[in-house]
Amino acid sequence: MKIAGIIGGILLLIIALVILPRINNVPKLDENVNMYASQLDNQYKRRSDLIPNLVATVKGYASHEKDVLTQVTEARAKVGQMTLTPEVLSNPEAFKAYQNAQDNLSSALSRLMMVTENYPELKANENFLNLQAQLEGTENRIAVARKDYIEAVKEYNLELRTVPGKWVAALLYPEAKIKQNFTATTTETTTPKVAF
Repeated sequence: MKIAGIIGGILLLIIALVILPRINNVPKLDENVNMYASQLDNQYKRRSDLIPNLVATVKGYASHEKDVLTQVTEARAKVGQMTLTPEVLSNPEAFKAYQNAQDNLSSALSRLMMVTENYPELKANENFLNLQAQLEGTENRIAVARKDYIEAVKEYNLELRTVPGKWVAALLYPEAKIKQNFTATTTETTTPKVAF
């Protein structure tokens, strides 16, 4: 009986030392993921807000490039209908749709920038140069926000998939679900071809 009490005391001490310090990790890491998702969504919104001005500026110079301008406008409209909510973060299909919409907008913007190369007077226009610089800065901010989000999701998912975090989540946070993460598109993983 004395041995059972000692073993029980040792088990309680182990639980107190190993599990108790991690008891609030799941909600803390979940909030961290939500914060970085909001920051990422904020950068996507900033990009989306810049697009009408960019399209209007390009339209003045390249009025016959309607297909590209229409693609950018349509892609922006689709992105505007989606937000990165906690429900989307836990739903693989919804997250994939969100990522595809953002990737389609990035692709349309790339085509728009390629079209502008054909208009030397547009490339020299101060408004266009300012918008282009803001858009490039926003794309860099998006890359940083995506990196931060990916890291936060990794920490959260590791907590849910490893011991003792897995046990704590199962006992205290059964609603906790694995969060979705971004994947590189085929366009992003394709090596650019350089020809002279």
